[in-house]
Amino acid sequence: QVRLFESGGDSVQAGGSLTIACAVSGRTFSSYTMAWFRQAPGKDHEFVAAIRWTGGNTYYADSARGRFTISLDNAKSTFYLQMAGLKVEDTAVYYCATAPVINPTTDKYAHWGQGTQVTVSS
Repeated sequence: QVRLFESGGDSVQAGGSLTIACAVSGRTFSSYTMAWFRQAPGKDHEFVAAIRWTGGNTYYADSARGRFTISLDNAKSTFYLQMAGLKVEDTAVYYCATAPVINPTTDKYAHWGQGTQVTVSS
């Protein structure tokens, strides 16, 4: 069974940087996509970024492009979200997910982590 474990959530000042990680255990396949979503209080689940296990193609939400970087360490079965220039509106619980999806921005991923809190204060 595929399991995901997020880590690295923290409280930071606006303008600061933070990297969160998602360790993947269990059997995955080269067709899998790894993604980050977030959910702020009172708001819908929101796609943030995704990366293909094979090929490394990346995808970003407009809100993340230019500030966030998604990366993958195949050897460690871990993927990361490096966040810079953080804004108060980036405050949310961040979830990682994986599945062999075609559309990387879909929320129809089969496997999800438990979430990690990122809080940005002004």
